Amino acid sequence: MINTGKLAGKTVFITGASRGIGKAIALKVAKDGANVVVAAKTAEPHPKLPGTIYTACEEIEKAGGKCLPCVVDVRDEGAIKKAVEEAVSKFGGIDIVINNASAIILSGTGETEMKRYDLMHNVNTRGTFLVTKICLPYLKKSNHAHVLNLSPPLNMNPFWFKNHVAYTMAKYGMSMCVLGMHEEFKPFNIAVNALWPKTAIHTAAIEMLGGASAKEYSRKPDIMADSAYAVLIQNPSTCTGNFYIDEDILKKHGVTDMNQYACNPANADKLMPDFFVDENLEEIKGREGRNITDKETQKSEPAPSGKVASLFQKIEASISPDTVSKTQAIFAFNVTGDESGKWYVDLKNGAGSCGQGECKEKVDATLTMDSKNFFDMFSGKIKPATAYMTGKLKIKGDLTKALKLEKLMSSLKAKL
Repeated sequence: MINTGKLAGKTVFITGASRGIGKAIALKVAKDGANVVVAAKTAEPHPKLPGTIYTACEEIEKAGGKCLPCVVDVRDEGAIKKAVEEAVSKFGGIDIVINNASAIILSGTGETEMKRYDLMHNVNTRGTFLVTKICLPYLKKSNHAHVLNLSPPLNMNPFWFKNHVAYTMAKYGMSMCVLGMHEEFKPFNIAVNALWPKTAIHTAAIEMLGGASAKEYSRKPDIMADSAYAVLIQNPSTCTGNFYIDEDILKKHGVTDMNQYACNPANADKLMPDFFVDENLEEIKGREGRNITDKETQKSEPAPSGKVASLFQKIEASISPDTVSKTQAIFAFNVTGDESGKWYVDLKNGAGSCGQGECKEKVDATLTMDSKNFFDMFSGKIKPATAYMTGKLKIKGDLTKALKLEKLMSSLKAKL
């Protein structure tokens, strides 16, 4: 998507723009000579995630734009008001608002802690509403006013709700803002639209959910930047109330080569489909219960069943960020006997993961055990140290890390 210069001198207020999709959009509009307000929380370097509001601003100004870094948590009304006031003081107004900041926790109803529910709704739905509300007086004064929410098309298919009701509601809250506000703001010539990716986009969130290997089957944030630009250069009076899909809007603007956006062009036809797009429904249904990249990286295996398979499902449900931060290890399990098979538990990367088959990451310890003894160990009937000393458990690799599994086993006892 070639820059046109149409956004030169326009002021773009972007939430969550210190990294990922938000920063990619900021860099795209900067090439037109836009003024960019980077409204994000990251003022100090994160131990695991790259970028701060200040490093993002350096890149934006090198790309040709002017930039204002603002420390903003979109849950904080005072911080948003302060950032908007600073933006208006520096640039004279606000023309475009991009509600990109978002929180994601893909857990079922029983596993969703209320503090995580509140986080998603406060960041996604409330944050989007609040940022738009505070910017509204300035958008009304603009001759090129746009609000763009990074949220999905509204789709009442129960499939998109069943595995993560809380997250779906929070994202749909952003989309409901589009549905209502585009009609409300029409008299002021303010366009309000949504933009959503057809496939997975490589961001920190994707790595948390799918591990480092997820990048191989994702697209670069550039596709969202180009598609956002394609929306924002349109006349607000003729472009409002739409739920755009990234590659569809690009095709309408003459972009036909989607392979350029693949993180690994060799996998351009094997990309992970994103949620909420009906065109992706059958493929996602086919992936349910499998690791996020199993289809591309390993031969299909029979659906797991039995006590050991059930145990690993419970292990997966019990994994928390706290477990990952305290363990920092990846385990492979060779289960022998009546329920033989290979499994892994990743308690090192992102939010942790669990699955059947070979792990794609480097394993710290490999544990081999008969299926009956394996279940007894995780249910607390056999201590790991005892199993190891009596030869029921064989460990290859880092013994110290292997014995950290005892804490995970303790958390599972109540569920078995």
